[in-house]
Amino acid sequence: MAETMPNVITAMSSFLQRVSEMNDDLSRPLWEHQRISAFSALTKPSISVRSYMERIFKYANCSDSCYIVAYIYLDRFIQKQPFVPIDSFNVHRLIITSVLVSAKFMDDLCYNNAYYAKIGGITTEEMNLLELDFLFGIGFQLNVTLSTYNNYCSSLQREMVMRNMYSPLLEPSFLTLKSLQISLYDEDSLSIHQNNQLTTAV
Repeated sequence: MAETMPNVITAMSSFLQRVSEMNDDLSRPLWEHQRISAFSALTKPSISVRSYMERIFKYANCSDSCYIVAYIYLDRFIQKQPFVPIDSFNVHRLIITSVLVSAKFMDDLCYNNAYYAKIGGITTEEMNLLELDFLFGIGFQLNVTLSTYNNYCSSLQREMVMRNMYSPLLEPSFLTLKSLQISLYDEDSLSIHQNNQLTTAV
């Protein structure tokens, strides 16, 4: 029997689908201010965000925590690249790239870019380009503290409970006008990745 996608990933896909559709409408008068990016497709992909994430979950075999970290990376990307809002034209490429980057940083073993390109329905060359563009887009800020990780988990948990209700508390900057002020050097001196390594070593 096929493994069921965890609820937290389902919540993430639901949120990204809703945000991309909202930005499709909100961004139309602002097209002249938006930057054309490598993540933008010429046409909207026919596959839904949820189906796309189900495909990634089925074939990528990365840890569940990778999706949370990918979610954090997406928010960082939007904060640093305000003229590249998540919409239906770029959400799929942003998702596959953020998961790839997260898996490489979080997991001891992960598939290569060519494999992720097949999962995402793009070429290996495009996957390589998107990975590099994404890393520069987030300023290579890959470490995630435990408190930041837990905050985003809470945000996704609220999405599961209040699927059709908007709550501004701790919502990522996909929707909020003011970006979250996340400190990478707060009371949690260890990143998630470093903490996992310590736990494995014990």
